[in-house]
Amino acid sequence: MCSGARPLTRVNRRPALVAAAGVAVYQLAFFAAVDRTGVAVGTVVALGSAPAIAGLAGRLADGEPLTGRWAAATALACSGVLLLVLGGGSASADPLGIILAVVSGSGYATYTILAKRMLRRGHAPERVMAAAFSLGAVLLLPVLVLGDTAWIATPDGLAMALFLGAVPTALAYVLFARGLRELTPGETATLTLAEPLTATGLGVLALGERPGAVAAIGAALVLAGLLALALPARRPAPRLAPA
Repeated sequence: MCSGARPLTRVNRRPALVAAAGVAVYQLAFFAAVDRTGVAVGTVVALGSAPAIAGLAGRLADGEPLTGRWAAATALACSGVLLLVLGGGSASADPLGIILAVVSGSGYATYTILAKRMLRRGHAPERVMAAAFSLGAVLLLPVLVLGDTAWIATPDGLAMALFLGAVPTALAYVLFARGLRELTPGETATLTLAEPLTATGLGVLALGERPGAVAAIGAALVLAGLLALALPARRPAPRLAPA
């Protein structure tokens, strides 16, 4: 951890609690949306709404800039996610499921904005993620108690739980926080649209899946949007004073 990082004092516990609530809402609403409207529509609406909500909320709450490059990259990536996920599958547009997916995107945006605020105050990324996800886990504890937990007592279930906690959650979100320290919440949320693209690539390499032409076009659009946002902006050449 950074030696100059500040601890989460009492003054900063409120944003940590709000970020934890965002984590809990994001998880619960997402899986509830997927259950009602299917993986395709639930994923598209949740992931597609998060960048726009994070960008606008970051602008209103903290004065984060909204650039034309961010808007163009978000439009490209969201269009690509839509084609990528819906490219060959059936979809059902359940109204309540769509509302839950938007709530999920709002929870993700809330967590991102509050995490950015704590990082701006000098807290280490590891400390911010530990606070948000530990408190979020406490909020979700009743769901675990009321659900079926027999699977976690098996060797395979325990190994899967440890892997999911260590790699896709702990490591991934520490890296997420390190990137968020240098980017706006809207830009960071847009870059996370690489998730469906990565899933498609793993499906091709590990499972032998063959996506159709529409999904391939969607993957290209997502990649174009991410590259447009990741590449450094071109600065105008300085004007020379007349002799």
